[in-house]
Amino acid sequence: MNIQLASHYGMCFGVRDALRLTLDVATDTSVTVLGQLVHNPLVDANLKQLGVHQGSLSDLSKIKTQDVIISAHGASNRQRVLLQNAGLRVTDTTCPLVRKAHDALATLVSSGYLPIIIGQASHAEVMGLVGDYPQCLVILHESDLDQIPECSKFGVISQTTQPLIRVLTLIDLLKRRHANAEVRFIDTICQPTKQRQKALELLCDDCDVIIVIGGHNSNNTQQLLASAQKRGVTAYQIECANELNPSWFQNVNTVGVTAGTSTLDETIRTVIDRLNVIASQK
Repeated sequence: MNIQLASHYGMCFGVRDALRLTLDVATDTSVTVLGQLVHNPLVDANLKQLGVHQGSLSDLSKIKTQDVIISAHGASNRQRVLLQNAGLRVTDTTCPLVRKAHDALATLVSSGYLPIIIGQASHAEVMGLVGDYPQCLVILHESDLDQIPECSKFGVISQTTQPLIRVLTLIDLLKRRHANAEVRFIDTICQPTKQRQKALELLCDDCDVIIVIGGHNSNNTQQLLASAQKRGVTAYQIECANELNPSWFQNVNTVGVTAGTSTLDETIRTVIDRLNVIASQK
């Protein structure tokens, strides 16, 4: 059984920077991460072992430390003001590409466009974007277009980890439904997401089974799994090597491996090692 690793996979620079900054602060003082630093339960467990607390942007009264960390998914400027007014010391690990999405949204709003975000309404990144602009409409599926009112100017951005094909499809449908309106789209899908999606497509051409490694609540990991399945390839999402089932690989010649942008390097290595053991036992 051959094991083929995607050309682009695993942890992105934004996640690496967020982890590094958090570990630097946690080394010197007691600190609280506001929300989930990155969508990876193994990272959560590692931080907990180091004594890092977990709190919430929505309830500052429960924070027990003076030092707090804004996660890689970002926060609204309103939330940042509340943190400062509460006298908290803030370390901001927001991914630079998420910051670009905030800037793009601000540009559209200031230019008079009705703002639309393509993404998951309950996702921390999207909640941060909407926090400064509650007039934003959040859509994810074609049926969500029904909530959009008539307007002369629509400004559209995307959650950074959405697949490009979904975003372009929804924009095309929006233009068809509102043929007389101006639709301006600023592409805020991050490059690491695009690279991993493209690499997955190539992997699907050569592999019988795809293993996608990453947190079950990681959007970009979920999208990798969905993309493989849409291409008709058998695919499984796991968080760690122990979840691999040898029965998945019966009569399988080539296994492809990819990972979401919050997946630790050591997790990927242990999965590859476990796959090699399974291959040797066939």
